[in-house]
Amino acid sequence: MKTKRLTNEIALAAELLRSGGLVALPTETVYGLGANGLDETAVAKIFAAKGRPNDNPLILHIASAEELVFYCREITCVTYQLAAAFWPGALTLVLKRKPVVPDAVTAGLGTVAVRCPDHPLTRAVIAAAGLPIAAPSANVSGKPSPTTAAHVLEDMDGKIDAVLDGGACDIGVESTILDLTTNPPHLLRPGGISVEDIEAVIGPIDTHTKAVSAAETPIAPGMKYRHYAPQAPMTLLVGDAAQAAAYIIERAGGQDGILCFDEFAPQFSAFSNAICMGRMGHSEEQAHSIFDALRRFDTLAVPHIFAQCPDETALGLAVVNRLRKAAKTIVIL
Repeated sequence: MKTKRLTNEIALAAELLRSGGLVALPTETVYGLGANGLDETAVAKIFAAKGRPNDNPLILHIASAEELVFYCREITCVTYQLAAAFWPGALTLVLKRKPVVPDAVTAGLGTVAVRCPDHPLTRAVIAAAGLPIAAPSANVSGKPSPTTAAHVLEDMDGKIDAVLDGGACDIGVESTILDLTTNPPHLLRPGGISVEDIEAVIGPIDTHTKAVSAAETPIAPGMKYRHYAPQAPMTLLVGDAAQAAAYIIERAGGQDGILCFDEFAPQFSAFSNAICMGRMGHSEEQAHSIFDALRRFDTLAVPHIFAQCPDETALGLAVVNRLRKAAKTIVIL
């Protein structure tokens, strides 16, 4: 299979999806690997291309909140409040599913994760295709998520029909996932919409992490399996940034990868593979750069990575979540 790199070919992308093909699509979060969300055979191709466990559910992407009634039931006022506040945008809502949604999308669960993405090209493709698009991130399962079309091709060239190049993703980490089948709603994955912003709309939510056992099927992506990992083992330093820098300088080799805040770059001038992730306290910058940085370490073939850890305010919660899942070792300072 030769993977086409499309630019503004909305009609072609839509036709590929309608005919059961796989198309990587840009969103404001990361690139998604899309298939017809109502076609079980097409959805199965996603799992094959990614090497994704089939008990890991997908997100169904729709054009607007008005389409929820086609795929979901027991839709509450809270659902529409959140959609009005954050859609199109980086918030995924877990609701009770209707039978029209295939088991392959939901891993056989009675719920489905749904969102309306905020990228004009992808929303145009959804509208032109006239169907919902099931899509996880467009990377090999377990690797850092792609935030450019080039990242997608690194993993998926020859495995999928096309990638629609919409430039670099604005946010850079996946959507926030919120389970609306519980009271209060339960945060399943931090992401591009902060907890603080959600609670400003609907009040307190449950943010406690609940472990998923090896025998359980996760209700949403990102809950059970190791994700976002670079090829080299990574040590994440949680705590004071200055202490983390001192730890790294004492232990890192000259060819090791260093993931650091902009302010600490001068301290790592002796290391040839130091990459900045943004300024301290600027979680939007960190989110935008984190997956690109992890992929760059793969290109550099570093033997080990040491990473400073952001704080967990605003989008920092999502960045820390990804770094913890990607790390082989976590050191609490």
